[in-house]
Amino acid sequence: MPTLILVRHGRSTANTAGLLAGWTPGVALDDRGREQAAALPARLAGLPLAAAVSSPLQRCEETLAPLLADRPELPLHTEERVGECHYGDWTGRKLSELNDKPLMEVVQNHPSAAAFPGGESMRAMAARSAEAVREWNTRIADEHGEQAAYVMCSHGDIIKSLVADALGLHLDQFQRISVEPCSVTVIRYTRLRPFLVRLGDTGSLASLAPPAESDGKSDDEGRATVGGGAGAP
Repeated sequence: MPTLILVRHGRSTANTAGLLAGWTPGVALDDRGREQAAALPARLAGLPLAAAVSSPLQRCEETLAPLLADRPELPLHTEERVGECHYGDWTGRKLSELNDKPLMEVVQNHPSAAAFPGGESMRAMAARSAEAVREWNTRIADEHGEQAAYVMCSHGDIIKSLVADALGLHLDQFQRISVEPCSVTVIRYTRLRPFLVRLGDTGSLASLAPPAESDGKSDDEGRATVGGGAGAP
């Protein structure tokens, strides 16, 4: 089966504003995100790609734009099922305002039971994205061969759920996974099992350093950032 190269979109204006963007239209890459996207062709240089698949949201399309400009022969396909989670009434709100909501505790600790008011459940999000990937694996294998690789640009929670699926983890464990903006995660699918080859690879260890204003302590109590967060500055 093919190798899936998952790219999380570059840092967006919503990431830096601390907003849960969801399907809000017009959320673009910020300056740092555009730099990250511009570096993507060099990071994937020398790797044959059969196709590019993208979430329909602007920040993903902008992330793939430099790669497509560098490889004009690469076909682009839009896939709704790897679009961001539908956060419903939470869409566009500040994460700092949502952290004290009772639902956030469920999202953090029991995401398979979390359903966003006016939106979808995290369980449904994970199911649709996994189904999409399996269908794309079959299509790519049929059209380009079992050893083909293809790139898919998506979102933090989607990629985390796909990694959990590949590792055989229950969805309730997916908040233990972290993928930064424009990071590359690689899953090689085979007849018997998937193999996680890369996870959240940015080519940099900058995000491991504490923020400049930090005193070395943390008050986040291990809370995962819904939507994926802004990554390193």
